[in-house]
Amino acid sequence: MEISTVNPATGKRISTYKLYSDEKIDKILMAATVGFDSWKKTTIDKRCELLKNLVKLLKEDRVKLAQMMTDEMGKVEKEALAEVDKCAWLSEVYIENLKEWLADEVVVADGLQHRVVFQPLGVIVSIMPWNFPFWQALRFGIPTILAGNVSILKHSNQVPGCALLIEDLFKRAGFPEGVFQAVLATHQQVTEKLIRAEKVRGISLTGSTEAGQKVASEAGKYLKKVVLELGGSDPFIVLEDADIEAAAKGAAAGRLLNCGQSCIAAKRFIVIESIADRFTDAFIRELSKIEVGPLVNIAAVNELKVQLEDARKRGGDISIIEKKTNDGGFYFNPAVVRNASKEMSVVTQEVFGPIAPIIRVKNEREAIEIANSTEFGLGGSVWTKDLARGERVALELECGSVFVNSMVKSDPRMPFGGVKMSGIGRELSKWGLREFVNVKGLNIYS
Repeated sequence: MEISTVNPATGKRISTYKLYSDEKIDKILMAATVGFDSWKKTTIDKRCELLKNLVKLLKEDRVKLAQMMTDEMGKVEKEALAEVDKCAWLSEVYIENLKEWLADEVVVADGLQHRVVFQPLGVIVSIMPWNFPFWQALRFGIPTILAGNVSILKHSNQVPGCALLIEDLFKRAGFPEGVFQAVLATHQQVTEKLIRAEKVRGISLTGSTEAGQKVASEAGKYLKKVVLELGGSDPFIVLEDADIEAAAKGAAAGRLLNCGQSCIAAKRFIVIESIADRFTDAFIRELSKIEVGPLVNIAAVNELKVQLEDARKRGGDISIIEKKTNDGGFYFNPAVVRNASKEMSVVTQEVFGPIAPIIRVKNEREAIEIANSTEFGLGGSVWTKDLARGERVALELECGSVFVNSMVKSDPRMPFGGVKMSGIGRELSKWGLREFVNVKGLNIYS
């Protein structure tokens, strides 16, 4: 079986890849199992030394790596280069902090000595999406490998070239055989050959809520650890005392990052009605300044058309921000729904593209209630000049990451993940490093 990649900017086929056979996947599993036996004994200093090699390659090859993202999923050059740079920064953060974050923790109890030690689990499979092909794969892969595990990456079949480039980076950096491998596989192979494999001890998935439910259900049959980073419908609350120009600029950046194809994009703009018109006008001005690339495929374009038409049928006052587009590509002009209501699908569903619903509310309490009235709980932001008020509101939001006077973003020094239907577990920081380890209590008595 083969898969073909299509350039979203032109709509034309660019490459064809052959999916791996069951036999080849078995060999990859065997290599991972053998590799783990030695890798788990490798010193932290040696792991960091190899990661420094990877950082060097990321910096040297940044243009080539960024171009593959642009070709396969349509990311604009500026954002693609920034993604590669962020992967290098992620690595540098872990190099700097790894010893501290994996250090034994001493506990005072009733014996001679008590410590908590962190030991790797084994072979961990990651199932990753197309929208941040390098960042999301390495956001999982680097801390998991540094903890002493080995990783098998099953990337989206939208970005097979990116998957193979990532595997090549680890090989060229000098990581031992079996420590990091990629597979090009079907969904059935992921279930039958990877999730169910005896040697696989954990699965990390970034993707839709529906995909997360399926993976968690399958993994649960075999009592395997899962980390799930799933969908989001992040609230962007603008209170009446906010700096409107700053909020509008943050809103535009938060909505149009990766052409709106991000789990943590600002998706529901909840604005106090006394400033709603001023904010919306400023928001539209800022949206018009930002370059947007194509959506990933024609299906994504069609889904947005359906969601926007639903808003129109329900009385939506829609402003379209016209952008220059190339003929043949999968483009969608940004749209603002000035008077979004709770019945519209642009409010009730996750919108994976550049549509921005403005929800007008009377006061702070109503803003919080609407922000939390969703099954999702990934990120959220609050905009106000009163920082104490902003912190108070932020703490009431049901989400994994919350920001005051900033768009939602990920930082390798901070934990990242969601609550409710947005996921289980954490990535990044020491919390992500410790997800796929055995937190072992060592107790010594005289």
